[in-house]
Amino acid sequence: MTDTTRGARARSNDPPFSRRRYVLLCLALAALEAEERQTALGRLAERIVGSVAADEQLAAAGVRFTLETRDERRDLVAVARLLLALQVLRRVDGDEAAYVTGAGDALYAVDRTALAAVLATRRPPTTIDADHLDDQVAAISEEPVPDTPDGRNRAIRQRLTRRLLDDAVLAYDELDEAELAYLTSQRARILGAISEATGLIPEVRAGGIALLDDRGELTDLRVPEEGTDGHLALLLADHLAEALRERPGRPVPVAHLEEHTIALASRHAAHWRKDASDPANAPTLTADAVGRLAALDLVVVTDDGVVPRPPIARYALDEPTVPPSLQLFGQDTP
Repeated sequence: MTDTTRGARARSNDPPFSRRRYVLLCLALAALEAEERQTALGRLAERIVGSVAADEQLAAAGVRFTLETRDERRDLVAVARLLLALQVLRRVDGDEAAYVTGAGDALYAVDRTALAAVLATRRPPTTIDADHLDDQVAAISEEPVPDTPDGRNRAIRQRLTRRLLDDAVLAYDELDEAELAYLTSQRARILGAISEATGLIPEVRAGGIALLDDRGELTDLRVPEEGTDGHLALLLADHLAEALRERPGRPVPVAHLEEHTIALASRHAAHWRKDASDPANAPTLTADAVGRLAALDLVVVTDDGVVPRPPIARYALDEPTVPPSLQLFGQDTP
């Protein structure tokens, strides 16, 4: 619950969901429960505005949503696009961009089966009496484990499988003693079952395991990736990989990375988008790139800076070399 590195995104290049967008997502799902087979984005917006206005707890928490600003309409559109990606909604007519500008609306078909599957829990939320959010989440996600060796092993196997599928890297030093012992003895069986079911390719290293998606079907973030943000993330990964080799375990100050971003933006100005050349945008560009690397388990962000993790070494760049067969008289061929 404390991991903020994999925020929801409507599209891969969009910023991660803000607090307000998550609130709107929950309210949209609740509103869709009362909708017919089709609904419009404007109608969904009216329902959400009414829900926010009528809920004193949301007001006390500082949540405001009136559709008076373009930013609020953009937040609603991001929620709609995420629901489209989850196939809860299917666009029938119109366009979300037109709704943002006030020039039109969007009509959707609601897939009630997909809607019902968005929240899949063993325990209905209405049966939980806890008041604090952390206690509510713990109660709704609790899975009773039989007090038997088979029951405990089954629970460990499920936890490991979920982490292998959900996390970019499963690091051995993040496992407790029982989990590490089970993974050591059952690794071939677990990885074989996952590979057969998903087509993912296991990569086993000294420090952990990663499942590689060579077809790009299950990956929401990629390195490398086209565009300014993707190129910057790759170049910062190379820079952090060098820092890992020279000073393993030591954080790289954020200010240093921002200075490096400014230098990279100047060097690649002809290929990057224009606003990247403005030094004032370096903190935002750097934060977005570092957030991408953190989401891929390549770095850890601390109060002291950014700590590169061993898997980032795969993105280190070496100087190009020319094989002897292509060299003439001791000089590289042009």
